[in-house]
Amino acid sequence: MTTATPVPVLERFRVPGAFALGAVVLLGVAPLALSDFRLSLLAKYLCYAIVAVGVSLAWGRGGLMVLGQGVFFGLGGYAMAMHLKLTDAAATGETLPDFMQLYGTGDALPWWWKPFANPAFALAMTVLLPMAVAAVLGFFVFQRRVKGAYFAILSQALAAALSIWLIGQQATTGGTNGLTDIQGFFGYSLDDPVNQRMVYFIIAAVLLLLMALARQLFVSRYGELLIAVRDSEERVRFLGYNPANVKLVAYVVAAGMAGLAGALFVPAVGIISPALIGIVPSIGFVIGAAVGGRASLVGAVLGAIAVAWAQSTLSDAFPAAWTYLQGLLFVVAVGFLPGGLASLGIVLRKRRASTGTVAGTRTPATGETA
Repeated sequence: MTTATPVPVLERFRVPGAFALGAVVLLGVAPLALSDFRLSLLAKYLCYAIVAVGVSLAWGRGGLMVLGQGVFFGLGGYAMAMHLKLTDAAATGETLPDFMQLYGTGDALPWWWKPFANPAFALAMTVLLPMAVAAVLGFFVFQRRVKGAYFAILSQALAAALSIWLIGQQATTGGTNGLTDIQGFFGYSLDDPVNQRMVYFIIAAVLLLLMALARQLFVSRYGELLIAVRDSEERVRFLGYNPANVKLVAYVVAAGMAGLAGALFVPAVGIISPALIGIVPSIGFVIGAAVGGRASLVGAVLGAIAVAWAQSTLSDAFPAAWTYLQGLLFVVAVGFLPGGLASLGIVLRKRRASTGTVAGTRTPATGETA
């Protein structure tokens, strides 16, 4: 069996110290140093970072090219938005959300909307619904040993199909616009900056907790088995394990994280739409993890935040060029720096070591250093 990928530099920090530093920065420094507007932007970026945690598990450790995370992000986001829209409607004495009144769906709420009026059901569905979809898809895909580019294409097809379906259901999903103008979050007004900060703290805390959970999976026996499946699937099968089940767990867990990220994205931004869950956003989730370092949990998170920040900054200045730059980042990261920026230190040390070895070789004739 091939040797596991060396742990990147960012991953060598002591876990308690790194976790404490992240908590201090996210929960202490950022709220004090950033304005309300900048803090709300950071909350949005942290939602993308939560998706990157799952990508690091499924792709970085499991070798699964998950190019359809926008599907699970959208399922979680729509589940949360449906509950919040129903809550907003009830607060104004209405039985239907505003867009349903506008597009004319009648006086009755669609049957599949009704359970989402219950907050416990809606919260559960933000995680369980994406995980259920991933479990069904992953079961059939992995049992048939579909992997590599074929798995990536299937993921992309699922993202495209969901986006097209949502756009076509304007009367019940808001169509192209999606679910917008969300006013409240479990009884708290999102127009209040204090409540917006509360949402930020929730998102930051969830990110830290999921990073801790993912780290435990990385160092557990399951994490080692996942790496073994990635490096030599046939040998793992020969040892008596079912690689399909090992990959399925990683895929389902990553889907649950993406769904939770989508659910938290809704109160942070106030909208969820098909434009946020299609093919391009799904690729964007993977690019962030690839640039930072998909095998490094910290690297994937920082890469997702950095790419999201670059998109917000550069897409305004260069709207037509950002998509090309995004693709270029992905090609460079995968083709020339597979370990991402997190592995840059290892690459430089190896290069210095190889240079030193060449410089220190001895000539056969004299035995002197060349």
